[in-house]
Amino acid sequence: MTDLNWRPGAAAARAHRARLNAELRAFFAALGVLEVETPLLSAGAPQDPALESWRAWAPDGASGYLQTSPEYPMKRLLADGAGDIYQLARVFRGGEQGRRHNPEFMLLEWYRLGYDHHRLMDELIELVHTLAATDARWHRPDGDVLRLSYRDLFHDELGLDALACTSEQCSAAASDAGLDLTGRLDRDAWLDALMSLVLAPRFPSDRLTLVFDYPESQAVLARPSESSPGCASRFELYWGDLELANGFHELTDPEIFLARRNRDRARRASEGQECPEVDPFFAAAMLSGLPDCAGVALGVDRLLMRLLGTQDIATVIDFPWGRA
Repeated sequence: MTDLNWRPGAAAARAHRARLNAELRAFFAALGVLEVETPLLSAGAPQDPALESWRAWAPDGASGYLQTSPEYPMKRLLADGAGDIYQLARVFRGGEQGRRHNPEFMLLEWYRLGYDHHRLMDELIELVHTLAATDARWHRPDGDVLRLSYRDLFHDELGLDALACTSEQCSAAASDAGLDLTGRLDRDAWLDALMSLVLAPRFPSDRLTLVFDYPESQAVLARPSESSPGCASRFELYWGDLELANGFHELTDPEIFLARRNRDRARRASEGQECPEVDPFFAAAMLSGLPDCAGVALGVDRLLMRLLGTQDIATVIDFPWGRA
């Protein structure tokens, strides 16, 4: 055991992380957005097939789920009248480990009343540019922000209609792009793979890219788009090919939420995924009424990677998984 490397691994990034956290808090303090705290452990978990929740057990047999994001409890605060809020939260996701993924990571999440997703996109871009300019040693994104609708991106780059294509058509597009994947994927899983492995790598490496209006099947908590039938008011921000943030013009209709949640739960069951307990408190908050708002979650570790110009998330986390 004496040969075990016990030392933290991100000494070069440590002061930068502290500076980034302080600047994030200063940004929201200047806007009058309230910092809040929510539990890491909850009785239920999201049903999104793309997320795998970690379950924690107590010695007496009680259990709960480590949060994949603070979204559910933050929206309970919104429903209770908390107003504009933000949080820097530790979150946990199973099945995500690699040069860009750590199972435990830091997420910045905030909500703005009366905003739609386009207005929140503008604030997100302002945040990234403001942060990048605070330290002369940090990298800055160049040029204008690219803004692309999800459907236009897939049509223009791959010749696919993202709202109507089949799994077979997605598979053929992947093969044409030189992507060789094995296993059975449904349409949304194919679209996710094409986005992350084919399309995102084509984004300019020094630029910010916003992709908006995702298929409704990929946005359980975003409201349906009024201008693009079949789409939801969801967006993602990329710096180069690295996804940094995911946001919504938030769904406020509880009936749509419950229908989507049941759809996702059925999809998990059909794919052999574990179906975690549902969160009854969040459903009750939705039924009580969520205010009109937009929200976004930004990966702080990934943002720090881009600011420092590093390609491995372990270089900005002192205790990455495997050495935690």
